[in-house]
Parts: sequence; C-alpha cells; structure tokens
Amino acid sequence: MSVDKKWFFFVAAVISVANVWGQAARSPLTTYGIGEPYGNALIHNQGNGLGVSQPQYWFLNNQNPALLVYNTLSVFEVGIVGESRTVKGDTTNEKSVGGNLNYIVMAFPIKPNKVTTSIGLMPYTDVNFSFQYPDYVRDPAGAIVDTLVSTESGAGGLTQLYWSNGVRLTDEITVGLKSAYLFGPISNVYSNLLGATPNQLEPYLVSVEDKTNMHGFNFGLGFSFSKDSLGTRKDHRLSVGGVYNFAANLKTSNQSIIARTSLAGDTIERYDIQKNNETTHIPGSFSLGISYGKGLNWAIGTEFAIQNWTSFKKLGEDSQGLGKSWRTTLGGEFTLDPLALESYLKRITFRLGATLEQYPFLANNKEVRDFGINFGFSLPSGRSSMDFALKAGKRGNKKENVLEESYFKVYFGVTINDQWFIKRKFD
Repeated sequence: MSVDKKWFFFVAAVISVANVWGQAARSPLTTYGIGEPYGNALIHNQGNGLGVSQPQYWFLNNQNPALLVYNTLSVFEVGIVGESRTVKGDTTNEKSVGGNLNYIVMAFPIKPNKVTTSIGLMPYTDVNFSFQYPDYVRDPAGAIVDTLVSTESGAGGLTQLYWSNGVRLTDEITVGLKSAYLFGPISNVYSNLLGATPNQLEPYLVSVEDKTNMHGFNFGLGFSFSKDSLGTRKDHRLSVGGVYNFAANLKTSNQSIIARTSLAGDTIERYDIQKNNETTHIPGSFSLGISYGKGLNWAIGTEFAIQNWTSFKKLGEDSQGLGKSWRTTLGGEFTLDPLALESYLKRITFRLGATLEQYPFLANNKEVRDFGINFGFSLPSGRSSMDFALKAGKRGNKKENVLEESYFKVYFGVTINDQWFIKRKFD
C-alpha cells in the first residue's frame, strides 16, 4: 500500500472516531451569549498555546493568516478532541465526558513563499448544558402553595467555514486576510414540572423551547514582522504578529414554543412566537504575540488577546451582562535535531505552555478565570506527522463563583505535507 493511501485511511479513521463521539462534554458555562468559543488553535497550537506570532513550516498557520506564506508545501490537517469535565458546587459534583471533530483544514501555495491560501471547517462556539433543581410556588404572603422541578438545557453552537490568504510584502513583513462564514443553531429548553392543584388534578409540565438560527460573515486581518539573522546569530529569528477580527452582525431567526403538557405527553396548551430578520452582534477582538527561536530547534513566545463583549447583542437585546474577556499565554517548543537520521527521538517536537484567561461573563457577580497547562508533541513521518496535545486546568472557584469546573482535554490529529497543486518543473 502506498504512503498516500495509508495516510488517507488513517485520516478516515480519525474522522470516524470523531463522529462516534459527536458531542462535547457538558458545561454550565456554555449558557452565556452564543456559547463557549473554540478559538482557531490547531493541535500544534494547543500544545504550547502559541500561534499568532510564531511561523511554522510543517504545520498550517491557522491563527494568523499572515503566517500562511511560510507554508511552501500543500498541507492538510485533521484533528479530534476528547474531554472530561467535573463541575463542583456546594452540593453538586457532576462529571461528563465527550468529544468531537475539532477541524478539517488545508493550505496550498499559489506562489511559494509569496502567496498561500487556506480553507477549513471547524467549530466556532459550543452550547451544551443541563441543570435540574427543585423550586417552589408561593402566594403573595410567601407561603408555599406548590412544588415544582425546574430543568434547563441547551445544545448546538456555531460552525465556521473559512477562506484565508497570506501575502509576503517584503522579506520581513507579511499580511493576511481571513473570511469566515459563521452558521448554526442553538436550542435552549426551560421546563417546570408542577404538582397537582385544585384547577389541575394531575401534575403537568410547562416548557419554553427557544430555537435560534444564525448565519453571516466575519473578517479578520493579520500581520507579521519576522527578523532573521539577529546580529551574529545567523540562525535565530525574532517574530511579532497580530490579528484583528472585525465585529460581525449575523442574521438571526428565533422561534419560541411555549407549551403545557401532561406527563403522558398530551398537549394542553401551546403558543408559537416567531421572530425573523433579527441580528446578533459579535464584538471584534485583537491578538498580539512575540516569539523568539532558533531555526527548527526551539522557540519561545508569549501572546495576549482581548475582546469586549459589552457590545454583544442577540435578537436586539443588550449584552446580557457580559463584559471584557482576555487571555495571556506563555509557551514554547523544542526539537533536539530535526534532521537527525540516527535517532527518531531527536526528531520529535515537544511543546509546553500555560494559559490564563478571563471570561466575559460573571458567576455569582464575580469574574470567572481559567488557568490551564498545555503539553504536546508531534511524531514525524517524512514530511508529515501525528500530533498530540493535552490540556488540564480549572476555571472558576467555589468561594467566589459558587461553582468551579476542572477539565482535561486530549487532542489528536494528523498533518500531511505534500506537493499537491504545485506544478513541478523539470530541466
């Protein structure tokens, strides 16, 4: 069997595994806004948390379109993610597991080292939560007149289909443009199970199902300045990169179904409310990074990103209490000898990083922060590789936010470099 066929069947197996999982682990923190953002990181980025400033030759530069010009070969990448989350509260301790396809992306040079284009499909946000808790109905005097069981659940999220292009302006300066089509449904269900009353002899269920569909375009600009041969260090490189994603206005339609049903499922009352031609406003964001490295041997870097969600609007409503979010990362990667023939271990690339992030929402009127440790490695096979990354962390804390969530994520993917779409020249 040829090498290309082996890689093809391997990629097919990776996608099949992702389809078996099919859903991310549940998290109560996905209830806010349009869900939890996935970001644009590929597995090699997840390993050390970097990607805005650090150029890559053997991996697709997805986080900053200006870095695409460093992909002088055609590159195809597919990745999956599996995760475990544990949510702890004063009286609750819930664990959930899940996984899904993380991305399918590819890039190929239009003019090697001058112009490179990329297309891809990957999640943009995720919504997946479910709560159940007891509650009471009280009369004007405060006396309990009925008991009920409340349930809240949500599912869905947005997907992005993107097209990016990177262009080299000078030996040191590159720029890029990303165009993404965002689309997807989000469904939230709120229900109360009420006991029998004098007017209703049997228990019944009151529910509100809220279905929202969104679609629209989002654009981003990237830049990179990369300086080789620093003084007498001919093989060292200093790079600075930045990305600005413009605000997006997504066309939005919403259907609310309010129903009262018996426990047997018979509808007692139902009302449908349809809203069309509404808008969801997603605020712009900015990322900046700097990295320093030696050839293909090692690199270290730090990045910072910020997004102000106070301008977020959904179906014409205001920011729903959202504020500013930010993320800062410190990380690096190391390869003993990328060209070593006598030792496979020396050609393995290892990555390590740490990330501190503040989310735009409040829990118990307090800011929610996330601290995570990243680790990853790539196993080379010719010009291609199998890529792994792990991330463990915790966000929120019970003292300030009532609940805290610990998580462990495992990323696995394949990177294939070849000369597809490149016209070969013969002397």
